[in-house]
Amino acid sequence: MRTLYIGMFLSLDGVAEAPNLFVPDYFDEATGAEIGAGLGTTDTVLLGRVLYEAWAGYWPGRTAADDPFAAFINPVHKLVVSSTLEDVAWENAELVRADLAEAIRALKAEEGGDIVVNGSITLAQSLLALGLVDELRLLVFPVVVGTGRRLLDGLPRQGFTLVKSVATPSGVLSLTYRRAGSGAD
Repeated sequence: MRTLYIGMFLSLDGVAEAPNLFVPDYFDEATGAEIGAGLGTTDTVLLGRVLYEAWAGYWPGRTAADDPFAAFINPVHKLVVSSTLEDVAWENAELVRADLAEAIRALKAEEGGDIVVNGSITLAQSLLALGLVDELRLLVFPVVVGTGRRLLDGLPRQGFTLVKSVATPSGVLSLTYRRAGSGAD
């Protein structure tokens, strides 16, 4: 069974929206290493429509020389969850229009590496509400943003167990929580 995790940048007050406004001041080599370690086990990325459109307009054509993330995101298998898109053109991207819960359960049952949701807040919240998320891998940046969409707002009660925590020199906390009772606690 594959692990589905949410990899998200958060402010201290839980804001996940527009991390480009709070991440750069605190991003350091250790934060990059934490991201790289997670991506090293990941072979599938789930994207919602909004993030897909933004990233598909930016990442294709970028190389590792431009940004190390390009070496991961361009060739990786990407599943785009959308009921409004007609097609997806980015390398190794395919559209998911089927029942979300059914599609994700089937995906998790396949052979392969980890599956990540990065940045797609609505998709992440839907998967959490459906009980399909195995882990939360959160990078918490030491800043209060005040306004913006929060990852965990409006969700039903769910238990998670802290399985890893790392503090970087710039004060970023890398926290990994596994769904309580998953058998891997």
